[in-house]
Amino acid sequence: MKLSIVIVSYNVRYFLEQALHSVYSALEGVDGEVFVVDNASSDDSVHLVKNKFPQAHLIANKENVGFSVANNQAIRKAKGEYVLLLNPDTLVEEDTFVKCIQFMNQDSSIGAVGVKMIDGSGKFLPESKRGFPSPLVAFYKTFGLSKLFSKSKIFNKYHLGHLDENKSWEIDVLAGAFMFIRKSVLDEVGLLDEAFFMYGEDIDLSYRIQKAGYKNYYYHDTTIIHYKGESTKKGNLNYVKTFYRAMILFAKKHFTGPMAGLFIIFLNLAIYFRAGLTVVKNIFKKSHYAIFDALVIFLGIFLIKDFWANYFYHDPSYFNSSLMKFNAPLYTGIWAVSLFFNGTYDKPFELRRLIRGLFIGLLIIAGVYGFLNIEYRSSRAIILLTTAWALFFTVLYRYLFYFIKYKTLNIISGHNSNVVIVGSINESSKVKKLLGNVFAQKNIIGIVSSEEYEQNRDVVDRLENLSEVVQIFKITEIIFCAKDVSSQQIISWMTSLGSSIDFKILPQESFSIIGSSSKENPGELYTVDVRFNISDVVSKRNKRMLDLGVLLLVVFAFPIFIIFTRNRRGLLKNWWKVLINKVSWVGYNKADTSNLPAIKPCVLPNDISFSDSNLNQKSKYQLNFIYAKDYSVYRDIRLIFENISQLGR
Repeated sequence: MKLSIVIVSYNVRYFLEQALHSVYSALEGVDGEVFVVDNASSDDSVHLVKNKFPQAHLIANKENVGFSVANNQAIRKAKGEYVLLLNPDTLVEEDTFVKCIQFMNQDSSIGAVGVKMIDGSGKFLPESKRGFPSPLVAFYKTFGLSKLFSKSKIFNKYHLGHLDENKSWEIDVLAGAFMFIRKSVLDEVGLLDEAFFMYGEDIDLSYRIQKAGYKNYYYHDTTIIHYKGESTKKGNLNYVKTFYRAMILFAKKHFTGPMAGLFIIFLNLAIYFRAGLTVVKNIFKKSHYAIFDALVIFLGIFLIKDFWANYFYHDPSYFNSSLMKFNAPLYTGIWAVSLFFNGTYDKPFELRRLIRGLFIGLLIIAGVYGFLNIEYRSSRAIILLTTAWALFFTVLYRYLFYFIKYKTLNIISGHNSNVVIVGSINESSKVKKLLGNVFAQKNIIGIVSSEEYEQNRDVVDRLENLSEVVQIFKITEIIFCAKDVSSQQIISWMTSLGSSIDFKILPQESFSIIGSSSKENPGELYTVDVRFNISDVVSKRNKRMLDLGVLLLVVFAFPIFIIFTRNRRGLLKNWWKVLINKVSWVGYNKADTSNLPAIKPCVLPNDISFSDSNLNQKSKYQLNFIYAKDYSVYRDIRLIFENISQLGR
């Protein structure tokens, strides 16, 4: 046998399905086998492989044993001359395997090969070729010098930025997403080190392959898509901690002497540094408009008070210091809360929500104003003028940001994508149905036929003219039908059209559309024909507000809760978990939720009222389904007060 392919999967069912379709297309004419090792996924991945890909060798683990252990389980059973370790969130070209085999056959000293990888937007992924993480290399990467000087041989040695991505090179480290290795080399140097749970195992194996006298190569002549962010989510603290802990493990294993100790100290410091940056980045990403709005309002009060003091009272020092120390923060806070609860920061942006939030804030401030002591009643005119100021400048800077990003001022209707579907009439109809079922805001321009030009009013042009279609109709999103368009064509178009376009794919024989616009994003998935209320932004916010409201209620009515709650220690423990957003007061029961929107674990499951009824799994799932589909905050409130004695469970 020529090739054994090993795919380790964890909760990426729809990406796994696409990967397997592309793998079996690329295996045509190659004597090969496929192993899928599932690490206790809860998303029905095992059922998918059993039913759609019965020819694959499935290893279904009962727990998540980690990336290294899972790969080794399959490698030990592999019969191929070559072994490919492949991520489930990938798409390979039809001739990828043939080309890699031919390349390695040319030189027996090549121990392993990696290929050119692009993300879901067509951008080249620099981790396709890497150098070993020496102390200086890690320092440059941690503090952003590698990104600032991306083409530097010195500062970006981690990603070998000085090497042309369109040429093949001997390199140090291969990416674990695609490692094409001689089985005989694995037999000689050993399998993946199982001390690495996730991350670092590819660096360790690459190092051992080189140390044994073999070469690692970056091979540019075939390209794969690596959605990156699906099998591992990168934009969180857990990723930072796990990644740098893996680097520490690598350093302890392979480095010796004073430099090793210094490197480990530096990596520990890097964990806290990068964790801090991640926290700041995530906060700013989620709340930057709210921060800007608050600054605009506060600045408005500061400027307007001086203007009004001079213009109306003819006295620059008319207002005392309490205006900026007390009134300004109070008014800004009220407006900020009003804007938030009126959905100003929900997507897509709606101008009416912003206007409503400002005027409701004005009404609240007007009511509060009457209850303030006389020394804090600065001037009603300042409140009215600040409202006008806030309305003008919050709208102005949003238009400015929107124009810079989208080159249009059509902000009121939101940024609906101009979409073309590339494929046959039948597959395109499936795409339209899926988009309609999930209420996706898309402006479908038409179909670009992958076949002979079809005389159909929905077909705007042939596939070879796709770039012209993009320019003429200002296309912002392309959906490829994989049944009609080859992986090679898809990847070629993604690379040539560039990252200004969002790309998505309808896999063969699938009822899901998948894609990701960047390696940092988890991606989009259109697959269900049911609209779940619990996925709505407003529902999520109301659910969190209810959680916090119950927290306050417990604090102010603590004696009552102590009397009625059975487990008082458990109540305090659950109070803390809800505060730090680890759990919610109400949520799903313990039945399978793989096909339902993800929510926080809960204190009170929705079947708690039926605890003595011995519900079967089907009934439990149905309760979860109804809870997600028809979610209402009032149901949570009722369940909480009906089961107040169970809040410490």
